[in-house]
Amino acid sequence: MGTPYLQKTLNQQLTNHIRDTLPQLRNKLQTQLLAMEKDVAEYKNFRPDDPARKTKAMLQMVQQFGVDFEKRIEGSGDQINTIELSGGARINRIFHERFPFEVVKMEYDEKELRREISYAIKNIHGVRVGLFTPDMAFEAITKRQIQRLKEPSLKCCDMVIQELNNVVRQCGEKMARYPRLREETERIVTTHIREREQTTKDQLLLLIDLQLAYMNTNHEDFIGFANAQSKSESQFAVKKKVSRGVGNQVIRKGYLNLHNVSLMRGGSKDYWFVLTAESISWFKDEEEKEKKYMLPLDGLRLRDIEQGFMSRRHTFGIFNPDTRNVYKDYKQLELSAESQEEIDSWKASFLRAGVYPERIKEEGEASSQQAEIGSMDPQLERQVETIRNLVDSYMGIISKQIRDLVPKTCMHLCINNAKDFILGEMLAHLYSSGDQGSMMEESVEEAQRREEMLKMYHATKEALKIIGDISMSTMTVPMPPPVDNDDMLKPFSNGPTPAGGGPRRAPGQPPSRPVGNMAAPAPNPQRASPVPMIPSRPDVPHRPAPTIPRRPADGNKPAPPIPGRPAVPARPT
Repeated sequence: MGTPYLQKTLNQQLTNHIRDTLPQLRNKLQTQLLAMEKDVAEYKNFRPDDPARKTKAMLQMVQQFGVDFEKRIEGSGDQINTIELSGGARINRIFHERFPFEVVKMEYDEKELRREISYAIKNIHGVRVGLFTPDMAFEAITKRQIQRLKEPSLKCCDMVIQELNNVVRQCGEKMARYPRLREETERIVTTHIREREQTTKDQLLLLIDLQLAYMNTNHEDFIGFANAQSKSESQFAVKKKVSRGVGNQVIRKGYLNLHNVSLMRGGSKDYWFVLTAESISWFKDEEEKEKKYMLPLDGLRLRDIEQGFMSRRHTFGIFNPDTRNVYKDYKQLELSAESQEEIDSWKASFLRAGVYPERIKEEGEASSQQAEIGSMDPQLERQVETIRNLVDSYMGIISKQIRDLVPKTCMHLCINNAKDFILGEMLAHLYSSGDQGSMMEESVEEAQRREEMLKMYHATKEALKIIGDISMSTMTVPMPPPVDNDDMLKPFSNGPTPAGGGPRRAPGQPPSRPVGNMAAPAPNPQRASPVPMIPSRPDVPHRPAPTIPRRPADGNKPAPPIPGRPAVPARPT
């Protein structure tokens, strides 16, 4: 059959393979073409210097920026982040976890508060011996505690502003096609947010000043002087716990890494922790079937622990101020998490359970203060207890109001105002900021991407056209049957030779006999058919050997001499 038949067979196999794979390739190209249709429709009649196109693109970009900003704040965006909190969720966390944590962290120390009240009462009485509890001491101590609320309020505003700037930067990523427009938009919005930041901080300071301006001792939640004198310290502590409404309810659950695992004093392991108002327990996993330990929270404090050189986890510790062991033979319980936000959230939960941060005092401060106060007489001690109960009751009212009004102020003066500015006034600021033509210039990367997309679009259309032509002009033919090789085995003129693998012998030579004791193999009686013959190669035709040319005889020239051996010199005698 030869080369033409092989060529025809391979050509048919290639054609069949192409027709089998064409449907899948055609579907892939059609999907890719449909995906590019929307962008290419804008690029087909694209003219970079068209002012109408630039104006339309600017309006669309500004409108999209405002919609994205609002969705990220309100939490209804089409692109939801499943890895970390962002936008409005982070601001909500600031309002309800970080800010209350900062407020509760400012809670006064009991001994320090009693010392301040004692100084205030003595300074008000002067050289006289006071018979009654002075209300001026209550106002002086309460105003000092209210002044301390300014710092967490301003810190809450700073965190909100930082998150708003992050949202603006994320929304501006869709303007990457026009870098100058993106830069100008972010500058205008950020400048406006900074202006509103100062207004918000002034309003927050005004809220604190309003609380300092007038002490409303007729508030319905205020206990008053009569009730304060009749309450002892233990009774007030019980009331304080009940008023919070915490009880023994579960405050928080989650995984934390426990470092107090005795693997050469350096091991750690993840456990499922359950924090209640009275204790913290940890289990093997979230099923809470195998409890490892339960630690009461009475008298415990929190402290930050510095990270190790190779550690990336944030760590905090729970310890007893009396230097007693907290867990087994450990002085403190070391817990860690992967992010600082998670640590802050756990600290806020511990504050709700009554576990406050450690207060760092200078050496010798407590002893010197105690020496200055001296031993209080019973009358002064009763007055200190009365003022202390009044301050605690009134500060509970103020803290509740501040925790409610600060998020509302930030929301109204910062967040909502920024949304209204972006949707209503930002476009006017863009028009007044400079030349719109230069602002709407495309970046080099965007122009290159547009050219590549147009090339890809036309190449895809051409490929679909070629595929359509191939499928219309070809037809599938079944594969031919396999080739029978028996026809190729034809006998030659020399005749067949037996299939045995022995050496050939010359014609007329008798067969060789077996050597030694080796007997000839017995014939197989079951095999009735003769031995198949394999055709031998044809004999090479006999040709006479070529003659060797001789040199022409020349009788005049003698034969060349044969060189002899050199004579061997005789040895000396």
